[in-house]
Amino acid sequence: MSMSLLIVRLCYFSALWCYQCVSTQPGCGTPFNWLWYWTKVCHEIDDVCVKILEEKDGETVITRDCLSSLRGIRTDIPADHYEGCRPAPVDNKLSNYVFNSIKELDIYRKYYDNTTWCFCFLDHRCNSGLALNPSLLLITFISLYMLLMT
Repeated sequence: MSMSLLIVRLCYFSALWCYQCVSTQPGCGTPFNWLWYWTKVCHEIDDVCVKILEEKDGETVITRDCLSSLRGIRTDIPADHYEGCRPAPVDNKLSNYVFNSIKELDIYRKYYDNTTWCFCFLDHRCNSGLALNPSLLLITFISLYMLLMT
């Protein structure tokens, strides 16, 4: 029982953690406030964190999530998922007979002037866009202090 629980915990902690929010929510835009948002565990083995920048008339909508969560609803995902940013592909064959009156939900994805996908997987919570690296030494000392005090 305890061995299986240990394996489940190791699998959980070895998963990639990403932020999940949209810039229409407070603190999720630019600048990003990481204190307001918990991270989401990406459950697929080869998952990556994603930050999508969609621009229209000088306004930018930023979406942060795991790639596995977006695969079912987005059709403009670039084929290359390696670290870095790249523009969304344009596919004219998508949804030939679908007409949506809500421009932001158009499957053609023609509402936004520019859509950029940024991928990262080398560090947890890397889709914040900030270089947030808390001091490991400080965390270690605080943990040891709390352990010794209890």
